[in-house]
Amino acid sequence: MEIWNNPACSKCAGARETLDEARVPYRLRAYLEQPPSVAELTEVLRRLGARPWEQCRTQEPAAVGLGMVDWPRDEASELRWIEAMVAHPELIQRPILLLDDGGALVGRTPEALRAAVDRSTAQQD
Repeated sequence: MEIWNNPACSKCAGARETLDEARVPYRLRAYLEQPPSVAELTEVLRRLGARPWEQCRTQEPAAVGLGMVDWPRDEASELRWIEAMVAHPELIQRPILLLDDGGALVGRTPEALRAAVDRSTAQQD
């Protein structure tokens, strides 16, 4: 699996620790230094089954500066949200786990991390 990782993020550290303990192999993507393209983020959102505003950190300074909290949350506005998140990758919720089975999870809770381990282990069997 691939983890969109921010080394300064405690949730990312927790995800790495959980996967290391379970001996689940993963690759790290430093998404702040290697931001996704619009197409990549669109695909990740599809895999998550999420809309961009659901995965946007709207309290970050860049989002506040753009006034994103007041942006429309409708289909016509999705590209605007995605473009802002690509231009300011710190707005992307983390850690995102891109699973080898084609799915994706946001690994912020123990339950999500257990699901990632279970799905990865099932793939290895």
